[in-house]
Amino acid sequence: MNNEVAVMGSDHSHTQQTVYRILDANLDRAREGLRIIEEWCRFGLNNSQLSSICKHLRQELGSWHTAEIRAARDTQGDPGTDLSHPQEEERADITSLLQANFCRVQEALRVLEEYGKLYHPQKDMQMGTACKQMRYQVYTLESNLMGYQRHRLLRRSHLYLVTSPIDNLLAIVEASLQGGLTLLQYREKTADDSVRLERAIKLRDLCHHYGALFIINDRVDLALAVDADGVHLGQQDLPIAVARQLLGNQRIIGCSTTNPQEMQRAITEGADYIGVGPVYETPTKAGKAAAGLEYVKYVSQNCQIPWFAIGGIDGSNLNDVMNAGAQRVAVVRSLMQSDQPTLATQYFISQLHLVK
Repeated sequence: MNNEVAVMGSDHSHTQQTVYRILDANLDRAREGLRIIEEWCRFGLNNSQLSSICKHLRQELGSWHTAEIRAARDTQGDPGTDLSHPQEEERADITSLLQANFCRVQEALRVLEEYGKLYHPQKDMQMGTACKQMRYQVYTLESNLMGYQRHRLLRRSHLYLVTSPIDNLLAIVEASLQGGLTLLQYREKTADDSVRLERAIKLRDLCHHYGALFIINDRVDLALAVDADGVHLGQQDLPIAVARQLLGNQRIIGCSTTNPQEMQRAITEGADYIGVGPVYETPTKAGKAAAGLEYVKYVSQNCQIPWFAIGGIDGSNLNDVMNAGAQRVAVVRSLMQSDQPTLATQYFISQLHLVK
């Protein structure tokens, strides 16, 4: 009997130490991931509110990282210290870095939530319950941060490239990105969905590699399928409210407008930006009358969200559009049919940055 009691006691002690080691490792993992996210909020975004949320979560986790849990650490005896994955060796851009660390924190909190149910220090709240609440807070933080990141880049973007279906699509887009383009819309009306899906994935990867936003024209389902940064809607597409319900607040929704009534309706319904045009007649919008520079002037005086003049804009009329009040423009042929898209991109951006 005494031997059985001793064995049971030994098993219990071993289980307890194992649980403590699991808690220790995942408390470290969650806090490290939060610190990486916090540093970007602080230094990359200069956002004190998001930084403060990260810091608060780290401190709350630290309060659970007790001496008895730390004492169970056995780094030399941990077989996981040598495990790695090729994807951990590099990050394509800041977005992938942030997403990887959000996943890291969320997974660690899920482990802490479950194994924390076996840990019962003298606290008013159980660790499992506390970590469950923190996990949901991290989900909200991720949504807010990724949304803030996208909208910040949108506000900083002055040139918007809308693609047209050409053979060297990827080459033109990459050359434009190399010239400093930070906002791209994939627009292709007639291709099969399988083709559009394949091209959208390649374009998304290119954009994110260069730190640019990737928007899908019209198709909310395709935007969701490829995890695009947002969607651009026409007047005959899904209502903005429906798109927002499907996409959430963290993704961008743009809307084409041709007159003051459409502008006001798009703003009221929650568009993040609007297209203003067509300023000039363009084969991209065949048969559609030009909205003209008067509409550009109207929008410049009455629109509080980002907006892009679009339609037939090129190097010969850019100054006229800017003089009408445009600080941002969207182009198609000026880049898609350019012999030197990198230089053309640099030219447009340099001119637009001269706008006072």
